[in-house]
Amino acid sequence: MTRNLVISSRCSLFLILFFLLVSASLTATSAQWIWPKPRTLSWPSPLATILSPNFTISSPYHQHLSPAVKRYRLQILTEHHRPLVPPPVNLSNSSPHLQVLTITVKDLAAPLQHSVDESYALVIPTASSTANLPAETVWGAMRGLETFSQLVWGLKPLLVPVGLDVWDSPLFEHRGIILDTSRNYYPVDDILRTIKAMSANKLNVFHWHVTDSHSFPLMLPSEPALAEKGSYGNDMLYSPADVATIVRFGLEHGVRVLPEIDSPAHTGSWAEAYPDIVTCANMFWWPAESEWADRLASEPGTGQLNPLNPNTYQVLKNVIGDAVALFPERFFHAGGDEIIPGCWKADPAIQSFLSKNGTLSQLLEKFVNTTFPYIVSLNRTVVYWEDILLDADVKVDPSFLPPEHTILQTWNKGPNNTKLIVSSGYRAIVSSSEFYYLDCGHGDFPGNDSQYDPPPTSDDSGNGGSWCGPFKTWQTIYNYDIAYGLTPEETKLVLGGEVALWSEQADPTVLDVRIWPRASAMAETLWSGNRDESGKKRYAEAMDRLNEWRHRMVNKGIRAEPLQPLWCIKNPGMCNTVHPSD
Repeated sequence: MTRNLVISSRCSLFLILFFLLVSASLTATSAQWIWPKPRTLSWPSPLATILSPNFTISSPYHQHLSPAVKRYRLQILTEHHRPLVPPPVNLSNSSPHLQVLTITVKDLAAPLQHSVDESYALVIPTASSTANLPAETVWGAMRGLETFSQLVWGLKPLLVPVGLDVWDSPLFEHRGIILDTSRNYYPVDDILRTIKAMSANKLNVFHWHVTDSHSFPLMLPSEPALAEKGSYGNDMLYSPADVATIVRFGLEHGVRVLPEIDSPAHTGSWAEAYPDIVTCANMFWWPAESEWADRLASEPGTGQLNPLNPNTYQVLKNVIGDAVALFPERFFHAGGDEIIPGCWKADPAIQSFLSKNGTLSQLLEKFVNTTFPYIVSLNRTVVYWEDILLDADVKVDPSFLPPEHTILQTWNKGPNNTKLIVSSGYRAIVSSSEFYYLDCGHGDFPGNDSQYDPPPTSDDSGNGGSWCGPFKTWQTIYNYDIAYGLTPEETKLVLGGEVALWSEQADPTVLDVRIWPRASAMAETLWSGNRDESGKKRYAEAMDRLNEWRHRMVNKGIRAEPLQPLWCIKNPGMCNTVHPSD
């Protein structure tokens, strides 16, 4: 920080000595450190003023905004952030102390749902003690509060930039994280901490993959046996009260909670309560001496719902009905991925059906035709994994899934499958495993996998045993353009994206480091893009800001993994390559 600070006559001798003696430790931040980067920001002169110790936030009452205002005010006054790299800033000699941030909201009644307006503006004048944050909705006001909170820095006194104007709004409306809580269980506090970090990154959808073949931890009033018998135990359950806590916490942080009850595949845990409706349950997933095409599941943990058993639909409708009652979110994720022919073929009734010229796709169509209309009747838009239309062996005719009620989430083949989805008129959520799977690169979990014992002469390390390896670095995530190769009309059908943490090899001990700050990389690209005004990728400029943001998240209690040695951060540019960032 420059030592030629211009101190106003209002400051006491103590303040003058304070700035001169500890200016190096009171390292100044600037608008360049905001994450995700705002769409437009003007700060012509690096001037700051003192944030009043009696700083307040004025806002209209709202059941979810008001708790956020209280939370942000406490954070602003107590965080005392000191950036790692101090850009120069001067204390303004004409600006009064900032006393108030005034929030105005045009539409207080707008619910938190897809396509809600999240835009906001932020104006911190040079000659006023009041800053202004106008927003269209309370959800945009929350995004603006996050931006304002990142602009405050220092010990005592706190400083805030003046002469700053921001207008901001996300490029993509759907920006999320998938967390799988079936393969390994996460306590409610871990989920709340993840949602809190999502809000700080302006992510707005917590996609909760709550059940799978491995466990059924969700307690449902109409089907209590599913959790009682299909969970990992009474201490690894989510009660209706837990769900209510998570949903309410999400609303107070501007994060929707999107439930996924995957079916008809990935349902082995249902067999503990209802063995009659699940095919190939509790069988070894890949029979010895068989080909991969003859497996019963794509990983250990078998079981698929039987479309020919009427009891299947009674249980499933109870499950869906309870889930819709628990989650106010207007999207309902019904799964539909990885239907393995061998599992259905293991059932005698299905064998008989196939022997009479029936097909596996007809079985899936029967399943969809029975469940899809029911979900729609509950005023929900149905999200399926892309497999339901794009799988090579088992898929439904598009006539079963009208685009106005259907969203497809893509996880295979990167931009190619995104193109297939939107060119067919469907809306898409992008979760390409090639770019957005946070669990990749950590090997696989079968216990006797010979690929870890290659011949000594082999120089091919391959993917390290991970089907979706290598590890997805923050740069891989940041540089991915989810609308690559699409026409402008097709791009309009891309709702956004989600990074995914599947939990075969993740649990609470590694939750934060697997997600952060790599999810932050996606957060910025979906909020304001990954290119500068000239169209050039800005990953070089983003490196320093992401290092700073990771440092701030750690101070917030989020155990985000480091991206570089501290020496690199303290010596900007010295850890770059010799190659230009083009």
